[in-house]
Parts: sequence; C-alpha cells; structure tokens
Amino acid sequence: MNNMKKYNNTNMKMYKLLLLCFFVPTLAFGQKWKLVWSDEFNYKGKPNEKFWSFEKGFARNEELQWYQDKNAYCKKGVLVIEARREKVLNPEYKKGDTNWKTSREYAEYTSSSIKTEGKKEFLYGRVEVRARISTACGSWPAIWTLGKDKEWPSSGEVDLMEFYRINNVPSILANAAWGTNVRWKAKWDGSNKPLSHFTEKDADWASKFHIWRMDWDKDFIRLYLDDELLNEVDLSKTINADGSNAFHQPQYLLLNLAIGRNGGNPSQTKFPLTYEIDYVRIYQQK
Repeated sequence: MNNMKKYNNTNMKMYKLLLLCFFVPTLAFGQKWKLVWSDEFNYKGKPNEKFWSFEKGFARNEELQWYQDKNAYCKKGVLVIEARREKVLNPEYKKGDTNWKTSREYAEYTSSSIKTEGKKEFLYGRVEVRARISTACGSWPAIWTLGKDKEWPSSGEVDLMEFYRINNVPSILANAAWGTNVRWKAKWDGSNKPLSHFTEKDADWASKFHIWRMDWDKDFIRLYLDDELLNEVDLSKTINADGSNAFHQPQYLLLNLAIGRNGGNPSQTKFPLTYEIDYVRIYQQK
C-alpha cells in the first residue's frame, strides 16, 4: 500500500498531462485548445535549460534582491523560487556612483528570475500557470510576458499575475502595457483587487495553489484567476507610437520573485520566502 501511494503521488501530474494531450479540452465559448508546450517540473535540480535561462544580478525597479541561479530548483514536482536574506557582494559596485545597480556594494537579499526568451515564444493562445505565491511583506512574485522584438514597453508586457502592496494593501494585479511617444514610458491597462477579495471567500487562500490564465487572440487579451476574469484588454487600443501593435508579435514568459520596492519593506519578514510553480502550459486553438 505504501508503494502504491508513492507511485500515485509521483505519477499523478504525468497522468494528468497525458489526459491533456489525448483529450483536447473544449472550453469557454466552444473553443477547442491543443496543448503545444508545457513544463510540469517533474524532475530534480535546476529548471530545464532547453526552456529556461536565468536573469543575473540587479534587474529592474530598484528592487532589493540579487538574482542568481541557485535560488530556483525543482523538487517533488514543483519549481521552487526561493528568496533569502543573505549578503552578496556586487561585482559591479562603483564607490560614489549614483546608478542604483552600481552604487550598492552588497545585496542584502537573493532570489531567482527565469525566462523562456529565445527558447519558447508564442503568438496567441492560452497560457496557464498553477502556482502558490508568498504574500509576506516584501514579497513581489510575478508571472509575465514580454515581446521578443522592440524595446520595452513597445515590446508589450502582460502581467498574468503580480502580487504587491498598493497603498499598503496587499493586492493581486493583472496588467498589460505598451509603448508611447516617450521612450521607456508605458501606457497601462491595469486591474487590481485587494487580497481580501479572495481571502474573504477562502481564509486559507494564501496557503493553496491557484491557476492564473491568459487567453490571447488577435482582438483581446483576457486574464483570469481561478476562472474569475480580472482584466480584458482590447487590442485595437494597444498601438505603439510607431503604429505597430505590441501584442501582434510573439511573447516569451518570465517567472520571478522580487523583494522590496512595490512588495513593501521586508526587514521584519521571516525568510526564506517561497514561490512555487506546479506547471506552465501553453495551448493553441485547434
């Protein structure tokens, strides 16, 4: 009996994936979808290098964490991104510099950010990610995409999920951004709901896995959490200053756990923090 339980636990995700491959799901509005790529994380060690690469060091937004490879690992069928309170020397440090990336001699926190850039990119379809996030103060987990061409934000950005604090209120966000006639200034179509919107329905919400989904066609991007529509983006309006449409080009996926800035002050938070991803699946309409 014990061996049977072990077998069932180990192979349940593979069984579910086989069902997805052999039985094409018929979903909302009668649409039929075919699974074209997934990572179920049913292996040990680093994320599969055929699909994922790592960001390194200080990345963006004047966040506190230093991104490094060893904070992301696969274990027991999930990808774990772990944020730690630990001191890391910044090799790019320049005494007296005013640039936030080079003015810090040390990082006080570490984490990981992985992306499929140049390895797995997609145009339209459905992206589904099952994950459990950290809601501790200082935590800023995200599931997002960027366009393979053009400089940000004309590349287009879709935030399937961000969690951080807005006016000190823990919130779940679902956003899209594209370019304007000012370099590096985005136009946003954003939506946010306080975390309490979900925890009032389920007091244990934060301890559970949830499914974030993007449905994307040539006309709309729709963002869902556990089948609840959070945001609908009209792609007739997502026009860059050069006349191109940010969301009519392939996108790649990013998964990361940032610390600080929008996530709040982590100084009183107990570490490590974990962000767990059960699977990533991409479908195309059949």
